[in-house]
Amino acid sequence: MLFRSYVIIPDCDVFINQKHTRFALPTDKIFKIIAVVAGAYILVVILLMVFQLYHESQPIWQKEGLSFILGSEWNAVEGRESFGAAPYVLGTLVTAGFAMAMGVPVSIGIAMFISQAPKIIANPISMVIDLLAAIPSIVYGFWGLYVFRDSLLNYIEYPLHDFLGDKIWFFSSAPFGLDIFSASIILAIMIIPTISAVSREIMSAVPHMQKEAAYMLGATKWEMFKLAIFPYAKTGLIGAAILGLGRAVGETMAVTMLIGNATGPSAFPQTLFQPGQTMSSIIANEFIEASPASLHLPALIGVGFVLLLVAVVINVVAHILVSKMLRVKEGIINA
Repeated sequence: MLFRSYVIIPDCDVFINQKHTRFALPTDKIFKIIAVVAGAYILVVILLMVFQLYHESQPIWQKEGLSFILGSEWNAVEGRESFGAAPYVLGTLVTAGFAMAMGVPVSIGIAMFISQAPKIIANPISMVIDLLAAIPSIVYGFWGLYVFRDSLLNYIEYPLHDFLGDKIWFFSSAPFGLDIFSASIILAIMIIPTISAVSREIMSAVPHMQKEAAYMLGATKWEMFKLAIFPYAKTGLIGAAILGLGRAVGETMAVTMLIGNATGPSAFPQTLFQPGQTMSSIIANEFIEASPASLHLPALIGVGFVLLLVAVVINVVAHILVSKMLRVKEGIINA
């Protein structure tokens, strides 16, 4: 007679799970703590920046008050000190605005081409665009100062002044080469890689069926972009433009080397062909020679504080506009 023996083996899975449960780390709680710390870190850094910049610039606010923002005099001579940042605030906005007006259409056009071009063409162009974003701003400044400036002056600024100087006040002053126009063009070139790279990814993320549906309805290439891509990508394109605007507002070295670095009332941007100054460039030009014992250093720190506020306001307004666009449905804005 054949006897069979059976060995009862305990449920290993249950045993392992019980052991694992007994010694398991609270991963969910750890994740929540890390996420909260990461979010709080950003807020703490911003608040510390605002507090320290305001605290260090407090002497200039006590002496000048709101005239520091609205005034235009800039005199660092001890005993006759007077500081007003209005020309530099306006110069920053004008320079960044013209850079965006030139850079955004070109960036979106590049993104449109790359998103529809064959990979054998799109990949090398995408790589070159990404490499442009890695070039330091000081290199852009040297290139603009010693290479691009002469061509810009002879072939663009002089013809614009000769043909449009009497008709459009933007081009009325005599071209110089180191002016707001030059700085704006270099800024436009610098923000193109950022905006085009983000716009390219956004356009590529649009469902392929949307594009095919537009073609099946007889749409041309432009009509396909207009009907199928732009309605889905407009919020992302605005976000890409915001990223470019953030770089344009805070750019320092390239602008400092090309904008002409005027000070005082002469820095007010009345025309594009006159020397100007931005908030970041005035800090870069005068920070080394500013004495902590005078009001010069608090004035420069105050300019940095205003620059931070301007950047925050621009981003807040942009996010409000984006959120309003997200609420737009069938032509009705749900306020």
